[in-house]
Order: sequence, then C-alpha cells, then structure tokens
Amino acid sequence: MSSKPTNVAVIGYGLSAKVFHIPLILSIPSYKLHGIVQRHPKPEDDAEKDHSGVIGYRSVEEMVKDASVDLVIVTTIPETHVELTKLALNAGKHVVVEKPFTPTALEADELISLAKEKGRLITVYQNRRWDSDFLTLSALIKQGTLGRIVEFETHFDRHRPGQPPATWKAKPVPSSGAIYDLGTHLIDQVIHTFGIPKRVTGFVGSQRANAPEGTEDSCTVLLHYKDGMMATVKAGVVSCEVEQLRYWIRGEKGSFKKFHLDCQEDQLRSGMKPTDSGFAVEPESNYGNLTTMHGDTPRRDILPTVKPATYLEYYHILSRALAGEGDVPVKAEDARDLIQLIELARESSRLGKTLDVSNHA
Repeated sequence: MSSKPTNVAVIGYGLSAKVFHIPLILSIPSYKLHGIVQRHPKPEDDAEKDHSGVIGYRSVEEMVKDASVDLVIVTTIPETHVELTKLALNAGKHVVVEKPFTPTALEADELISLAKEKGRLITVYQNRRWDSDFLTLSALIKQGTLGRIVEFETHFDRHRPGQPPATWKAKPVPSSGAIYDLGTHLIDQVIHTFGIPKRVTGFVGSQRANAPEGTEDSCTVLLHYKDGMMATVKAGVVSCEVEQLRYWIRGEKGSFKKFHLDCQEDQLRSGMKPTDSGFAVEPESNYGNLTTMHGDTPRRDILPTVKPATYLEYYHILSRALAGEGDVPVKAEDARDLIQLIELARESSRLGKTLDVSNHA
C-alpha cells in the first residue's frame, strides 16, 4: 500500500460531515483531511477554524479544480448528490456518497456508468453494516444458530409526534422522508444479508397529526422472499416505549430479540473519538436475548454483542481499495438496487398492492 496518504475533500459541513466522516478520516493515517467545501462559514461554525491547516473552499467547482484532491466525500442534502458526484467524477476524483445514494435507480446507474468511464471508484456510505448489533445477528445467521429464518424484523422507531425540524428529511423534495432517511439503513441491512426479495409491499406516509402535505415521516416495508421468509422494515415517529425494539429475528431453531440502537452515533455526537477506549462497546444492559430450544423447552439467554469492527472499518476497506487491494466497502450497484426497492415500496403504497421486483428490474 502506498505510503502517501489519500487527500480527502469533504463537500458540506453539517452533521454528516462533522459526526460520521471527518472523525473517521482523522483517525486513519492513510487519509489526510485536505479540504472542506463550506459555502457560508460563520464565526461559530467555520471549518477552517475547527481544522487548522485544512483548505476551505467556497464552491465545489473550486474544489474539483484542486489537482491534489484524491477522494471527495459528498455529505450534502440528497437532492444534490447526483450533480455534485458528477462534478467530482468528471474531475477525476474518487467519490464517497452519503446515503441515500440518489433519488432514483436510473440516476444511480448514470453515476455508476460515469465512474466506470472515468476509471474512478464510487461507493456509498451505508455505515450501519458495521453496527455492532447487526454484526451480532449476522454471526448468528451465518453460524446457523437460528436455523432457517422465517421472519426478520428491523426497526428504527422513535416517539416524536410533534412537528419535526425544518430539514430536508421533513420536506416533500426528492429523496426525502423516512424511507430515504432511515429506511435506506434498514433495507440495506436486509438485502446485504438475504439478497434481493421477490416482492415488495410498502406503506409510506405520515403518522404525525397535521403533517405537512406530501411529507412521509414513517414507513413499513414488507420484503417477500422466494423461500417464504419475510423481512419487515419499520421506521415510525409515534412509538411510546421505554425501550425501542431494534431487531426480532425468528427461525426454526431459535429467535433473537434486541432493543436499543447501536451506540456509535451517540458517542460520535458527544465528541468521543473512534480510537478512544470503549468506542462502539455496548453496555451489558443493551445486550440482546437469544432464545433456543433445549429438547421441548425454549430457553432464553442474554447474548453479548460481538466485539465491534466500528465505522472505521468502512474507511479501512476503502483505503485498501484505493490502493488496488480489494473492492470498495459498499458497491454502488448495491445502493442502486436499494433505491429501486424504495421506489417500488413507494409505488406499492400509492397503488395499494404488492409489486413483483422482477417486473421492475
């Protein structure tokens, strides 16, 4: 692997950049945070002041002209992803695109084709493949502990019945709403584990009273597989619970139930560094429950969460790919397939019927 670090430029300086990308880049020696595109810095929010020695660009056009930039990370609102990714690829940069990848699968194909034409790497930031609880249940499935899986439930529910903040997530614009925001994480984990389903049933809308017209703050998506297994993806904003359900997986030999979200986001938001001791390590009180049959009797045991690989693993894999050693951490084709399923789920919800995936490929 080359000893020269990869020069990274980040487009945007909001939550995604500050919490999910820059702390990881700063923690891995094979990368150098070279520059940040921030159009309108403020005295209390200035990338150049926060990161001494980093170049501050006022436009993406200015940044892509910098020949020393190797890798661009797009962290802006989703409806800008296609345009900005094209600018970076056309300038010969490798690109990481924050999820959701694109508003449509057709636009995703355009970016995939452009990256191939330019000979550049493109990958999408589906970081929750490295959630410690997802890695725990993935190990259970691979080991056959649960037997043949018949139901897989994955939730990202919260109790926020009041009016949401005025961000892109709550506006009726391309790539907005719960299914593009949280649904991308949940559906990605399902298809990463089980592949593409045979049919899709979607229920997309708003649980909040007096929600602005056209907003979609909640979703339930049923992914039907040819072997009879069904995955249920749920993201809601009216869920008054002391502990929110995260996973419930049922198989012929056992079941796994887990509450609480992975802790990495909260730790990063609090200022904890990915290299700090205890990062990504769940408290024992958050461990899941594994129930298996012992003779004719079910027995429930507390299952410790696996040792976390952490979100750093995404950028470690990418670093090796940039050096010609292996594939990118998340293929753009996977993210394209995910967007297609989201489009089908929204169409299913609109039509009020289940849709075959093969008829819309």
